[in-house]
Amino acid sequence: MNKIDLDGQVAVITGGAQGIGFAIAQRLVRSGAKVALWDVREDLLQTAVGELGDAASAHTVNIVDYQTVVAAVVATEQALGHIDILVNSAGIAGNNAPLEEYDLDEWRRVIDIDLTGAFHVNRAILPGMKARNYGRIVNIASIAGKEGNPNAAAYAAAKAGVIGMTKAAGKECAKYDIAINAITPASAKTRILDELKPEFINYMLSRIPRGRFLEVEEAANMVAWLVSRENSFTTAAVFDLSGGRATY
Repeated sequence: MNKIDLDGQVAVITGGAQGIGFAIAQRLVRSGAKVALWDVREDLLQTAVGELGDAASAHTVNIVDYQTVVAAVVATEQALGHIDILVNSAGIAGNNAPLEEYDLDEWRRVIDIDLTGAFHVNRAILPGMKARNYGRIVNIASIAGKEGNPNAAAYAAAKAGVIGMTKAAGKECAKYDIAINAITPASAKTRILDELKPEFINYMLSRIPRGRFLEVEEAANMVAWLVSRENSFTTAAVFDLSGGRATY
């Protein structure tokens, strides 16, 4: 494994107690960073911090509630001094249904968590990064945000929004040595698949030329470089982890 130097860096990872977020936390800790895991699942947070050791701390955060996010920023900065890195990994898949049949409350739930939640976290953390004239942010979108998936309009719309937000914010913050990028992974075998119908999972797998799902460690490896000082030029960009699925 390549050694990415993150010594002295502090990272906030939303959705960090599970799935891709936890894999990223493991990779960043091995690279020398301290990580603050933000997640709604207090039980999973305690398990995750137990595995990661003294370099990790747990914060129960619902990113849909902006005031809770602001409080988590204050608590993290009081404990660790500053926030250099943000990886926004929290998200849900939502239910599967044709657009004209999609439940209105479910649409709002997916947009609230996957898009508005991402906005809340970026909004709350960016002022500190600007004040210190340094920061690295990776927003985890999805290949669905570029290509769409049938019967998953809410998820596709939310992740397309994350891509657009990332591009706009990356341009706004470039002069502050803040790099804001997104990754667009294909499906990985995480808890998010538990929300989906088997036929939808099979559809997504059939679209990946590699013929397999993404391994969470593969996402973590890409993110580790994107949040390092070595990524000193690229911002407002989208990096694919689609196994060949992406067409643009």
